[in-house]
Amino acid sequence: MAAPLPHSSEPGGEVFAALADPTRRHLVETLASRGDASATALAAELPISRQAVAKHLAALGSAGLVRSRRSGRETLYELQPAPLEEAATWIAEVGAEWDDRLARLRRLLGQ
Repeated sequence: MAAPLPHSSEPGGEVFAALADPTRRHLVETLASRGDASATALAAELPISRQAVAKHLAALGSAGLVRSRRSGRETLYELQPAPLEEAATWIAEVGAEWDDRLARLRRLLGQ
């Protein structure tokens, strides 16, 4: 069962919380490679119920990572890459800061 995501004021907090779960990461990867899919189709590839997949998709949706739309009697889910791009940008910025700090430390230590 997917736990509710914490509300965070941190940059990308909901995205990171959503991606902390391996099932949700699998769903993101599947939707990235496939395009759109129903919860039933996604559940067929996992050892969990369709209802559990739907809860994971709802958690991804609340983080802005997935959008749903009706197609006949089915709901199709589609990956929304913008929040992933924002999280990747934040990671790159923080990584660059630490690279700079480590380079300064190396210079101070004469390495």
